[in-house]
Amino acid sequence: MEFISSVITFTLISIISVIGVYILTGLTGMFSLGQASFMAIGAYVSGALVVKTGMPFWMAVIIAIIISVMIGFIVGFPTVRLRRDYISLVTLGFGEAITSLLNQTQSITGGALGFSGIPKRTTLLLALISAIVCIIFASYFKTSKYGRQCIAVKSDELAAKAMGINISRIKMTAFLISVAVTSYSGALYAFYTTYVDPSIFGWKKSAEWAIMVFFGGVNSLTGSIFGTVILTALPEVLRFAAAYRVVFYSILVLLIINFKPSGLFGEYELPVGKIIKLFKGGRKEEKGNAA
Repeated sequence: MEFISSVITFTLISIISVIGVYILTGLTGMFSLGQASFMAIGAYVSGALVVKTGMPFWMAVIIAIIISVMIGFIVGFPTVRLRRDYISLVTLGFGEAITSLLNQTQSITGGALGFSGIPKRTTLLLALISAIVCIIFASYFKTSKYGRQCIAVKSDELAAKAMGINISRIKMTAFLISVAVTSYSGALYAFYTTYVDPSIFGWKKSAEWAIMVFFGGVNSLTGSIFGTVILTALPEVLRFAAAYRVVFYSILVLLIINFKPSGLFGEYELPVGKIIKLFKGGRKEEKGNAA
């Protein structure tokens, strides 16, 4: 039971991280290979504040997110003005710089040995509530004015600019939101595992999240979530065949890329609004019958 709970919790934390990537890549078309570095900042800053200063958990998390967003602004301000392929290169360099910095600052972060002693504060319930809130937020953001502008920029920047959309502002907004969401997932991760080390947050983690988004459907929030569930839980389910699970994982991804390039869900989204209305209607009907 504890193993199942652990797998579900890690999957929910991964969903939060991937939602950050979806907002960046799925809505604006920007591709980042340094997204995991913001997860590292969220994990290390919140963990250090609690362990070294005794700061309350939630205050440390909020400060870690604010610091991540500030760093994200410094990185993103010149970056979002570049071409999309250059953005991936700049964020890759930034991510590697953060990893190198964490390895060198042994007195603060523990260096390559990692940072331990973080109290366990993340529970399955907290991870579940956090994932639901992030999903709802991303869903509303996608259908909002800003979300529609992001999609317009992704489709054709020149046409979006001609329509009066401030491309740099829209890209920066999406970038900072993705940074905040990913940073929060880092804090949850640190306070669940109680230990972090720089190797966890390399460019491979960022690439893994991007694969999950494309696997489920880069144009679908629903697809990104289901893709994360499948690709996060599958390696754990196949733990009994540890020597072959990477092979299964790779074959599955290749099949989707080759036979369904738009991802499992394409552009399909679950009609969340209709589901909520049906649920509310069912509740009202039950109350009416009870009366």
